[in-house]
Amino acid sequence: MASPADTSARRRELSRAARDAFPPMGVYAIRNLETGATQVAASRNVPGAINRVNFELRQRTHRDRALQGAWDRLGEQGVRIDVLEMVRERSDPTFDHDAELAALLELWRAELQA
Repeated sequence: MASPADTSARRRELSRAARDAFPPMGVYAIRNLETGATQVAASRNVPGAINRVNFELRQRTHRDRALQGAWDRLGEQGVRIDVLEMVRERSDPTFDHDAELAALLELWRAELQA
């Protein structure tokens, strides 16, 4: 059995690793399959953003009433959420990941005309 000191050290190590990990930044699309409308968004935490959208839809509190209506009528089959592209970690510490995220958002909005 691990001693309390070992457990505490392990917890600090895991906390440091999580803090130093590259964030899952990227661009995702929310598609209303009933109307064909597509929203393209970017986030510094794509899994968290997708989780938020799903939570809002399940709780019937999403801001987009048409999307919420499709979810209410058809359930998960009425809405599709796709990750379009993730920002890759670069070895250059001065690289502007936020600028790349903004550029990817504009690129995908133009590509999907959303």
